[in-house]
Amino acid sequence: MGSEGPATITIHVTGFKKFHGVSENPTETIVSNLTDYVKKNGKSKGLVIGSCSILETAGQGAVIPLYQTLQSAISEKDTTSSSRIIWVHFGVNSGATKFAIEHQAVNEATFRCPDEMGWKPQKVPIIPSDGGISHIRETSLPVEEITKALAKKGFEVMTSDDAGRFVCNYVYYHSLRFAEQNGIKSLFVHVPLFVTIDEDTQMKFAASLLEVLTSLC
Repeated sequence: MGSEGPATITIHVTGFKKFHGVSENPTETIVSNLTDYVKKNGKSKGLVIGSCSILETAGQGAVIPLYQTLQSAISEKDTTSSSRIIWVHFGVNSGATKFAIEHQAVNEATFRCPDEMGWKPQKVPIIPSDGGISHIRETSLPVEEITKALAKKGFEVMTSDDAGRFVCNYVYYHSLRFAEQNGIKSLFVHVPLFVTIDEDTQMKFAASLLEVLTSLC
């Protein structure tokens, strides 16, 4: 490493705005407050929190800003070669009672309701050049180990192989493809509503996830 200093992990984080049926998205609150929360509670050695972005809850119509957000991490990477980069995307599952660490995304957009830009695809491939709608992309992060480490800290958390077919899966698929092409890593995490698991616990979970990623990666 020499003059570059010790290796760090830079974690960039995204959440989503409101959408049909969810007027207040917990991930908007989590991501907006995460940097201050981690600073206040002490962060792991080697962890750098990069950007914290709130995405429009939309598929096709929001692809350009999504890629601009993803690309911003790569631009920084060029100047900090000793840093490894992870994208962590938070999305809400309003029916969930636990946190879910998503292992994969599927090349299928089938939206149960229109997204925030009015798009409602049915059985459409997210990336047509990847092939059919059954094509899967998996995260290169150790999902089982991450889940076990968070469970040990007392969180209700599970590993999931199904991120749905709505905007969460859509964003995760694009992010996994982008990560593979650019030598970085990507992870999607589903959280419940605040009425199911309160805000303070969810903030602790998000901060703990960053800690676990720093220690495991």
